[in-house]
Amino acid sequence: MDLREEGAGLVDIVFSSHVIEWRGPSPFYFVPVPAEQSADIREVAPMATYGWGVIPVEARVGEISFATSLFPKDGGYLVPLKQAVRKPQGLSPGDEVTVELTVRL
Repeated sequence: MDLREEGAGLVDIVFSSHVIEWRGPSPFYFVPVPAEQSADIREVAPMATYGWGVIPVEARVGEISFATSLFPKDGGYLVPLKQAVRKPQGLSPGDEVTVELTVRL
Protein backbone atom coordinates (compact mmCIF):
# COMPACT_ATOMS: atom_id res chain seq x y z
CA MET A 1 0.00 0.00 0.00
CA ASP A 2 1.10 3.55 -0.71
CA LEU A 3 -0.77 6.35 1.06
CA ARG A 4 0.45 9.94 1.10
CA GLU A 5 -1.38 12.97 2.39
CA GLU A 6 -0.23 16.04 0.58
CA GLY A 7 -0.46 19.64 1.72
CA ALA A 8 -2.76 20.49 -1.19
CA GLY A 9 -5.66 18.46 0.24
CA LEU A 10 -4.93 15.30 -1.74
CA VAL A 11 -4.55 11.69 -0.64
CA ASP A 12 -2.71 9.33 -3.01
CA ILE A 13 -3.31 5.56 -2.97
CA VAL A 14 -1.85 2.82 -5.20
CA PHE A 15 -3.11 -0.78 -5.29
CA SER A 16 -3.55 -3.80 -7.56
CA SER A 17 -6.85 -5.66 -7.97
CA HIS A 18 -8.88 -7.56 -10.58
CA VAL A 19 -11.47 -6.13 -12.95
CA ILE A 20 -15.00 -7.32 -12.13
CA GLU A 21 -18.22 -7.10 -14.12
CA TRP A 22 -21.59 -6.21 -12.63
CA ARG A 23 -24.50 -7.31 -14.76
CA GLY A 24 -27.50 -5.06 -14.51
CA PRO A 25 -29.64 -3.59 -17.24
CA SER A 26 -26.28 -2.99 -18.93
CA PRO A 27 -22.87 -4.28 -17.84
CA PHE A 28 -20.62 -2.12 -15.70
CA TYR A 29 -16.97 -2.79 -14.94
CA PHE A 30 -15.17 -1.98 -11.70
CA VAL A 31 -11.93 -2.52 -9.85
CA PRO A 32 -12.57 -3.25 -6.14
CA VAL A 33 -10.39 -1.29 -3.73
CA PRO A 34 -8.73 -3.74 -1.29
CA ALA A 35 -9.81 -3.66 2.38
CA GLU A 36 -6.68 -1.90 3.67
CA GLN A 37 -6.92 0.95 1.17
CA SER A 38 -10.72 1.16 1.63
CA ALA A 39 -10.09 1.72 5.35
CA ASP A 40 -7.69 4.55 4.49
CA ILE A 41 -10.30 6.11 2.19
CA ARG A 42 -13.01 5.83 4.88
CA GLU A 43 -10.79 7.92 7.18
CA VAL A 44 -10.92 10.87 4.76
CA ALA A 45 -14.35 10.16 3.25
CA PRO A 46 -16.25 12.74 5.36
CA MET A 47 -13.98 15.48 3.95
CA ALA A 48 -14.17 14.22 0.36
CA THR A 49 -17.71 12.97 -0.32
CA TYR A 50 -20.23 15.14 -2.10
CA GLY A 51 -23.17 12.91 -1.19
CA TRP A 52 -24.41 9.31 -1.21
CA GLY A 53 -20.98 8.20 -0.01
CA VAL A 54 -19.32 8.61 -3.42
CA ILE A 55 -15.74 9.90 -3.32
CA PRO A 56 -14.38 12.05 -6.18
CA VAL A 57 -10.96 10.89 -7.39
CA GLU A 58 -8.46 11.24 -10.17
CA ALA A 59 -7.49 7.75 -11.30
CA ARG A 60 -4.84 6.21 -13.50
CA VAL A 61 -4.89 2.70 -14.98
CA GLY A 62 -1.94 1.98 -17.22
CA GLU A 63 -1.30 5.05 -19.36
CA ILE A 64 -4.83 6.44 -19.03
CA SER A 65 -5.76 9.05 -16.42
CA PHE A 66 -9.40 9.93 -15.78
CA ALA A 67 -11.72 11.60 -13.27
CA THR A 68 -14.35 9.42 -11.61
CA SER A 69 -16.01 8.75 -8.27
CA LEU A 70 -15.55 5.72 -6.04
CA PHE A 71 -18.79 3.86 -5.30
CA PRO A 72 -19.28 2.54 -1.76
CA LYS A 73 -19.99 -1.22 -1.71
CA ASP A 74 -20.13 -3.62 1.26
CA GLY A 75 -17.83 -1.50 3.44
CA GLY A 76 -15.33 -0.95 0.63
CA TYR A 77 -15.20 0.98 -2.63
CA LEU A 78 -15.34 0.25 -6.35
CA VAL A 79 -13.48 2.17 -9.06
CA PRO A 80 -15.69 2.39 -12.18
CA LEU A 81 -13.89 1.59 -15.44
CA LYS A 82 -15.32 3.30 -18.49
CA GLN A 83 -15.06 1.76 -21.92
CA ALA A 84 -12.60 4.54 -22.82
CA VAL A 85 -10.23 3.10 -20.19
CA ARG A 86 -10.86 -0.61 -20.78
CA LYS A 87 -10.89 -0.88 -24.58
CA PRO A 88 -7.53 0.74 -25.44
CA GLN A 89 -5.83 -1.47 -22.85
CA GLY A 90 -7.77 -4.62 -23.71
CA LEU A 91 -9.02 -5.04 -20.13
CA SER A 92 -11.57 -7.76 -19.36
CA PRO A 93 -13.10 -9.20 -16.18
CA GLY A 94 -10.46 -11.07 -14.21
CA ASP A 95 -7.52 -9.00 -15.48
CA GLU A 96 -5.27 -7.66 -12.73
CA VAL A 97 -4.59 -3.94 -12.92
CA THR A 98 -2.68 -1.42 -10.87
CA VAL A 99 -4.73 1.64 -9.98
CA GLU A 100 -3.36 4.97 -8.83
CA LEU A 101 -5.94 7.16 -7.08
CA THR A 102 -5.83 10.70 -5.84
CA VAL A 103 -8.67 11.47 -3.45
CA ARG A 104 -9.52 15.16 -3.61
CA LEU A 105 -10.30 16.65 -0.22
